[in-house]
Amino acid sequence: MEVKLIRSEDTFSIRHKVLRPNQTIEECKFPNDEAEHTFHLGVFLDNELISIASFYKEKHAGLNDPHQFRLRGMATLPEYRNRQAGSLLIKTAEQVLHNKDADVWWCNARTSASGYYKKLGLKERGGLFEIPGIGPHIVMYKRLADN
Repeated sequence: MEVKLIRSEDTFSIRHKVLRPNQTIEECKFPNDEAEHTFHLGVFLDNELISIASFYKEKHAGLNDPHQFRLRGMATLPEYRNRQAGSLLIKTAEQVLHNKDADVWWCNARTSASGYYKKLGLKERGGLFEIPGIGPHIVMYKRLADN
């Protein structure tokens, strides 16, 4: 498996298939996908894109760290889960974030994925909340100095 920087539009089909199957492909385009400090990573296996994640320079009001990035749209195709693609993706992302002088990264984690994020070293912040049409979430974060 190999992790590469990818274009935002390369993420849309996996975002649609895995994260937002009941929405249009147009709704899989996120605000700030093309912003200056945003980056998108993909995991490739035999030249096939199997896992994605996008990181945005965005602050969460509940975190005081000055240099924050937000993870959105992390997904792995179902047939490739349990092969460590996501873990490899996050390990690479944390190297990129370190190079960008990030202090912390955070996400609105689906509650069904919170155990996975805990295994990656993230901590919960605040209580559960609902994203309409998507489901229950919790804010999770990881300070890069905690590595």
